[in-house]
Amino acid sequence: MPPPRYASLYMLNAIGIIPARYASTRLPAKPLVDLGGKSMIQRVVEQARQAQLSRVVVATDDERILRHVLDFGGEAVLTSPDHPSGTDRVFEAYQQLNTGADCIINIQGDEPFIHPSQINALVQLFAAEPRPQLATLVKPVLNEEELFSPHLPKVVLDAQGHALYFSRHPVPYQRQHPQEHWLAHHRYLRHIGLYAYRPNVLAHITRLPPSPLELAESLEQLRWLENGYRILTAETELETIGIDTPEDVVRARQFLAQALPQ
Repeated sequence: MPPPRYASLYMLNAIGIIPARYASTRLPAKPLVDLGGKSMIQRVVEQARQAQLSRVVVATDDERILRHVLDFGGEAVLTSPDHPSGTDRVFEAYQQLNTGADCIINIQGDEPFIHPSQINALVQLFAAEPRPQLATLVKPVLNEEELFSPHLPKVVLDAQGHALYFSRHPVPYQRQHPQEHWLAHHRYLRHIGLYAYRPNVLAHITRLPPSPLELAESLEQLRWLENGYRILTAETELETIGIDTPEDVVRARQFLAQALPQ
């Protein structure tokens, strides 16, 4: 097999798209929540703009978010309010841009402290030929709270770093060891919800119907695996802080208060 051919990251046309819905069951108007004098969506955009992306675009279903992003100098497009997932919203936004790309990065709109190097890690995967179909991030599980939390999906990989399966339950199940010893005998990985796609693959996966494993685990990426797509992974050691509840907002504001100069 010939060695992979690498291109400069700066030669890649990587577009970052940030889906941002106004409605949220646990935290309405979440993208507009104030975090240290800036909205959450502004902080996500500013972090993404530090990565090696040719363009950063917010894809929203709400005029208020659209106007807010434009007011702080960001780029945004208005998308349908009826999309079942962020992936579908990202694809509609990409269609509206009417441009080509080597890869599209789906950046979560509720991760205001996403690190540019995490985005670059996915872009880097597309610098080699053949380019992956899809890519995402994984991170080592550090403690039992993470391991057994159903809110932090776990992932198992093949020898080349492609995802074999995602689960809200710890996988693999270690039959020969009690659960309190699992971390001592296996290096578990959890999934970080940052995705990269080839444009043609993104177009295909948005046409797939929900799959049995996806419905069982409530994890969209299982639909892609069930339909034969391969998801390459990059590993990060950096932690992210997702904002889903009012309590998360309090923690994020406390983090900023400690991080910002007085």
